[in-house]
This record gives sequence, structure tokens and C-alpha cells, in this order.
Amino acid sequence: MTTLTMEKSVGSRVGVRPRALAVGVVAALLTAVVAVLTLGTGEFPIAPADVVKTLFGQGTAAQDFIVNELRLPRVITAILVGMALAAGGAVFQSLVRNPLGSPDVLGITNGASTAALTVVILGGSSTQLSLAAVAGGLGAAVLIQLVGGKHGLHGYRFILVGIGMSAIFTGISGYLLTRGVQMENARALLWLTGSLDGRDWQQAGPLLGVLVLTLPILLLACGPGLRILEMGDDSAAALGVPVKVLRTTALFTATLLVACAAAAAGPVAFVALIAPHLAKKITRAPGPNLVPALAVGALLLVGADWIAQHTPRVLPVGVVTGAIGGAYLVWLLTMERRAGRI
Repeated sequence: MTTLTMEKSVGSRVGVRPRALAVGVVAALLTAVVAVLTLGTGEFPIAPADVVKTLFGQGTAAQDFIVNELRLPRVITAILVGMALAAGGAVFQSLVRNPLGSPDVLGITNGASTAALTVVILGGSSTQLSLAAVAGGLGAAVLIQLVGGKHGLHGYRFILVGIGMSAIFTGISGYLLTRGVQMENARALLWLTGSLDGRDWQQAGPLLGVLVLTLPILLLACGPGLRILEMGDDSAAALGVPVKVLRTTALFTATLLVACAAAAAGPVAFVALIAPHLAKKITRAPGPNLVPALAVGALLLVGADWIAQHTPRVLPVGVVTGAIGGAYLVWLLTMERRAGRI
């Protein structure tokens, strides 16, 4: 690593990168457009202009009920879940310095899913399911850290351990599904797919609170250090970055975001993988690129929900993200193989 490259990385700790800001703004505007279209989609379609009027309190009583009471909580939940997954994925990819370092791959999402599935099979409430998902995600992160030992996990070792943990959790989930009754299994399968159906302010409110608390930590406390950490642990330590503290703080903050997103909408697949990778490709900048990743994540999930509602038979949003993400993952693996990294 040259001195000039180090200086550029250190220099990125201050100020706002114009390209990253522009990408974030454009993605946010597109998210708003798709959100308006989604708010007008349903059994009672509403024109985009009328949706905007209704949001500003100028719609009819029926439009106000449909848009603000029935559909807006779902759209806001989609935006918040997309942001949380994108932020978590960006941090994980930065920590392992690999675009495959997603919570979906590393077992974090599976840990949350297994814990939540246990509550579903036992007939627990929605609140208990949400708490179990958060506890399961955090528990998976702790297990991964323990498996890593005192030297921690890095790069492909982190990914391989995560894949192993994910396989274990998947096996447990499969066993739990064999123990549940038909009605419980149907509820469990819908949740495991990832769905925004019936989401209201009870899901959006807590997730918004978590984002408000955790994003400043990631953006201000962890973001600059993660950019330097991508040069390597030794280089980062030489530049004064507390590597172990940074890794632990970033890992558990990102895990909390991903687990809370799963609690709100189920384990929506691949958003945490695609959004930060796309943001990094577009901005062509080092580091987690949290601001553009947040905007891209929101756009991806709102867009996927709009697509899901326009299929011949309305689908859970996780089916759409799974189909898109699976194709994207195959392409990404092909690119990584051609680059000689796998």
C-alpha cells in the first residue's frame, strides 16, 4: 500500500464524497417515486397525483384511509427494512473485505430465523417473535466470534465459518418445521419467506427507533475506521485505528440492524448482499459507502414490493428479492472466479 493511497484513505474520513452523495440522492428520489406508485397499487388503485395530494392531507376520506392507514405503514416498513439490511450488509462486506460477506451468507439471518421460528412453532405472539429474532441474530454473531477464537475471523475464513453456522441453523429450522402443526407451519413458512403483508406501525416504529440509534454509530464512529481497515489490520492499527474495538462494535451494531429488520419483515433474502455491492460499484469508492447503500437498499425493497404486487398472483416480497438476488449472486460468483479471488 503506497503512502499516497493511505493519505487518500485517511483524507476520506472528513467531508462528503460528491459522487456518493449524488448516488444517495438519486436513489432516494427514485425510492420516493416507487413508493408513490406502490401507495397507489392495490384492489382500489389511486393515481400518483392523488396519492401525493392525500399524503399532504388533500385527498378524500376514502383515499386518506386507504393511503395513510392501510398502505403507508407497509411502504415505510419496506423502506426501513431495506435501509437496515443494506447498512448491515455494507458493514459485513467491509469487515470481511469481500462482496460475499452478507448476513445471508454468514449465518446471522439464519440465526434470527431459527429463533423466531421456535416462537412461531410454540405459538408465541408477534412481540415474542420479534424479540426472538433479535436475540437469535445477536446469538449467531456471538457464536461466530467464539468460533473465531482470540484472533477473530477475517476474509474467507469468516465466510466459511458463517456458511457452516448457517447450515446448522437451517437444519434446526427444518427439524422445527417437522414438529409444528399445519397452521403454525403455514405461518412459519410465510415469515421465513419474508413478507410485508399486514405490516403496520407496530413493525415500522421500533425499527425506526433502532435505525435512529445505530446509524450515527455506524456513520460517525465506525465508517471512517472501516474505510481504513480495508487496507489491512496492520495498516489500520499503525494509523491509530482500534481494530478489535472497531470490529466488535461494527459487528454487533450491524447484527442488531439485520436482526431487527428480520423481526419486522422476516428474513428478506439478498438485499443485504446486493445493495452495498451495487452502491460500491456505482460510487467506485472504498469503505462501506453507508449513505448510498442505505438509499439503494430502500429502493431495492420498495421496488421489489411493487413488483410483487404486480405479479398475476400477489407474492411475498422475499420471493422477488430471492429471485433477483439469486441471479445476482451467480453473476457475482462468476466475476469473483474470473478475477481469481475464488
